[in-house]
Amino acid sequence: MNIICRNVSLMSKSRGMWLPVRFFGKAKEAKKEEKSAKKEEKVEKKPKYKTFKIYRYNPENPSAKKPHMQEYTIDLNDCGPMVLHALEKIKSDQDSTLTFRRSCREGICGSCGMNIDGVNGLACLEKISSSSKTKIYPLPHMYVIKDLIVDFERFLEQHKRIRPYLIRCEEDKFEEGCEYYLQSQKDRDKLDGYVECILCGCCATSCPEYWWHGHSKKPNDFLGPAALLNAYRWIIDSRDQATAGRLDQLRNYYSLYRCHQINNCTKCCPKKLKPGVAIARLRTFLAGWTHKETPEMKGTIAGDPNKAARSQCK
Repeated sequence: MNIICRNVSLMSKSRGMWLPVRFFGKAKEAKKEEKSAKKEEKVEKKPKYKTFKIYRYNPENPSAKKPHMQEYTIDLNDCGPMVLHALEKIKSDQDSTLTFRRSCREGICGSCGMNIDGVNGLACLEKISSSSKTKIYPLPHMYVIKDLIVDFERFLEQHKRIRPYLIRCEEDKFEEGCEYYLQSQKDRDKLDGYVECILCGCCATSCPEYWWHGHSKKPNDFLGPAALLNAYRWIIDSRDQATAGRLDQLRNYYSLYRCHQINNCTKCCPKKLKPGVAIARLRTFLAGWTHKETPEMKGTIAGDPNKAARSQCK
């Protein structure tokens, strides 16, 4: 006797053999899914338009307009969720002359830093807001090269002045091959929260003091939160031996003490770092309240020459 039951595979016995019987339950469910899918295809999504007001300026064209805001409207249904997706869509579909920096699209390179609705951030990490309009400007108080691209030459020169590399005062005896400086896990953990800076410039360009004195003639210029954060990172590194020299360089009134602890830098940092905390701790070093701890590990260890450069850096 044949037994018909839904949601269970069926078999019937005939002439001493088990034969498969069609599964009517699943077939009906599949047909329902096909019909619902066809209905969804027929129903078109309503356009979800959004307007972007973008800063435009082209100094290379003498007949061009002065810096102005230009509006673009796009359908968010055909666009990714981030502001960078919107900028790329505008550039590819509407205006190929729109100029901005971008590279990794994952918040690693720091190229797409800009001012979005009054707050500095990375376009690749900022989601498109639900408001009807979004205003996009270049990073504030920086020389504009074109549209959303600013000149980072002074910013990087100030970072270079804090000497962002290991400095060894003792004569290290290197044998043939590569050598590594020893550092304990505890000493390495002290660097967390300071080594992740990607030099996007969002913190420095959100600092009022950097607006006022960041472009003054050196050495009477404020280095800015990004440079000072990196200065602290190298001072607390257990492998570095130039702490006294680094602190003497920061005794200039404009290098460190011009910070008013407004903490705009901390609020807008796309990597969630705290430059304000680093600056406060630098002041304790300069005041003599804090001293660098003795490293738990010293010396060097031989490395694998197959994984090292052929010559040492000079």
